[in-house]
Amino acid sequence: MLAVIAVAAATGCATDRRPVAGGAALLAQAPDALLAGQVMAVAYSGFREGQHPDRGDGAVNPTRAQVLEDLQIMAERGFHLIRMYDAGENTETALELIREHGLPIRVLLGIWLKAEVSNHEGCEWLTEPIPDATLAENVLANAAEIDRGIALARRFPDIVVAVNVGNEALVEWNDHMVPLERVVEYVRRVKAEIDQPVTVADNYAWWARHGQPLAAEVDFLGVHTYPQWEEKTIDEALSYTIENLAAVRAALPDKPIVILEAGWATVASEFGRRANEADQERHFGELRDWARAHNVTVFWFEAFDEPWKGDPDDPLGAEKHWGLFDVQRRPKLAMQ
Repeated sequence: MLAVIAVAAATGCATDRRPVAGGAALLAQAPDALLAGQVMAVAYSGFREGQHPDRGDGAVNPTRAQVLEDLQIMAERGFHLIRMYDAGENTETALELIREHGLPIRVLLGIWLKAEVSNHEGCEWLTEPIPDATLAENVLANAAEIDRGIALARRFPDIVVAVNVGNEALVEWNDHMVPLERVVEYVRRVKAEIDQPVTVADNYAWWARHGQPLAAEVDFLGVHTYPQWEEKTIDEALSYTIENLAAVRAALPDKPIVILEAGWATVASEFGRRANEADQERHFGELRDWARAHNVTVFWFEAFDEPWKGDPDDPLGAEKHWGLFDVQRRPKLAMQ
């Protein structure tokens, strides 16, 4: 799937649609497989109307007051574990506010990796090769981002419960591809410098087909699964999610699984009537109940709608409408 939050993720695309054979692999996990003891967690970015990450001309970030409001909303709704996608200013602000206000929230910290390979032949919206000079700059930027991530994990050891290195940087359709061997190097470096568990987030199909070398390095498998992107109805959503996870478990039986992204868009020109609040509420509830029974942590994507994402000429595009709350922070059905 996509649903990425940082710099290069503003466009939508369909995931790899080829089915993956998984079988009926045992998915029940021990209680200690839960990340920070939580079942339902949530992905958080926080960009509101008129705000956006740096897309070349600088970022327009949420204020500290806005981030605090978001954190309080999530805590009040029972989300005590959130995922953030990079080690930048917004993430640092959130960590500071959690500590300052004693909020009952822990964080899966992200380290965002920019493209080190030009995947213009594999990514449908990357229409031209990324210049070599840009790729070289990205290598330096990634090194600096890793330094920031390590520093934040060390500074906030009571809040940061795990670190994720790279988000969908390996699957074949992405626009910010990093070679597997480089991701392994980055994981090893982070693991050597911090005490928290370390993982990598990617699509279930990539993990099932190609994940063996990386699984040997991480502490748990960070899996994304989105039945809605793969043309499944709400009646098929839970069973298809389980099938996806079973494929990963069959291929990689020795590591715990954490779902780092799962969700259901409530408005989407791409999905038609399959996008609605009632189906989001149903998928959230069914996945929560299943995850609770199997000791699987699920990061729901996402807390709040983000208008900056996707095609600016399509206000109904799916990427803008995955939130459990709309951009005005009004709860959708799943939160009512």
